[in-house]
Amino acid sequence: MVDLDAHTKKFQKELNAGTSSLVLLSVLNRSGEPMYGYQIAKMLEESAPDLPMMKQGTLYPVLRSLEDNGLLGSVVEPSVSGPPRRYYKITREGREALAEWTELWKQTRKFVDSILKG
Repeated sequence: MVDLDAHTKKFQKELNAGTSSLVLLSVLNRSGEPMYGYQIAKMLEESAPDLPMMKQGTLYPVLRSLEDNGLLGSVVEPSVSGPPRRYYKITREGREALAEWTELWKQTRKFVDSILKG
């Protein structure tokens, strides 16, 4: 017997892995100011409450990966209400990647939609 739920979870995980970086770069590009992880997570949650596509636990590794690749920069600042916060901002390279990835996303979406529609 095929476990469709397991296949669906795997598909969703792979799909999210490819779109998370695009979404995070877009959010930070639009914000115009540095943001910390929890702030980004809450903004994503509020913008699409019925579509929980990115969990907080997956957000931080993607942010770190984007920073490791030079697409984001960060600075740690003290917080009056808890531990220090790492604020992320998009770099020039991040904006260039965002433009390229947005175009790739549009092409991919167009292709998939055309196939699904028949």
